[in-house]
Amino acid sequence: MDDAAFSCGGTLARLARMGWNVTLCTVFTQSVMRPTGFALACQLDKGLGPEVDYMALRRAEDAAACAALAVQPHWLDLPEAPHRGYGDAGALFGPPQPMDRAVTPLTRALVSLLDAGPDLVLAPQAVGGHVDHVLLVRALCAVLPARMPVLWWTDFPYCRKPDSHPAQPFAAEMAAWPKVEFTGDAESRRRACGAYRTQLGFQFGGEQGLHQALAQAGPLEHFRAQGRASLPTGLYEAA
Repeated sequence: MDDAAFSCGGTLARLARMGWNVTLCTVFTQSVMRPTGFALACQLDKGLGPEVDYMALRRAEDAAACAALAVQPHWLDLPEAPHRGYGDAGALFGPPQPMDRAVTPLTRALVSLLDAGPDLVLAPQAVGGHVDHVLLVRALCAVLPARMPVLWWTDFPYCRKPDSHPAQPFAAEMAAWPKVEFTGDAESRRRACGAYRTQLGFQFGGEQGLHQALAQAGPLEHFRAQGRASLPTGLYEAA
């Protein structure tokens, strides 16, 4: 949770304002009570005690962010990587581990979502190499209908940190599709990003740091467009 709002919240808000029915689906949102090890450390270092349902708190933040964007949240009941055996920050940005059993339920869930026949999918490029992002891209590429238009967003803030997060595991695949940039609804994106309060200190050093990062990034949001001819013309007209 937070990746879509951070990376392309302005575009999501503009699509909603154009009359699109936009659903923001987050894959790894399962509550895991009595966390241990690295999973527990991930919430303790944010000042949250072990009794706190961290993912319930994050889902509430996500609901507030979606309200700011005028989109609908949808949460899949799969556990984040720290609850699947990834034991430290280095492992989160390493290759998927053989013991990871998320692929099968993830693939099934995506097939079910795509059966609804969306007109457009937005998804991460997995810039930075976070294992949850990598698994999602792999699964999506395996199940996307052949002619489905996709906007692959540039993962923010990882794209701002090439020294600490240089990985671009799908660079070759993404290079096959043209780059596009849309001018997003910057104010809606800012308000949505600000809703993820548990993440602001870790990612940006606080709310002021978030505002500075968004100001430096500017209003343009960056994508690779798979099936560009089928994308909404209104986005290009305002870009």
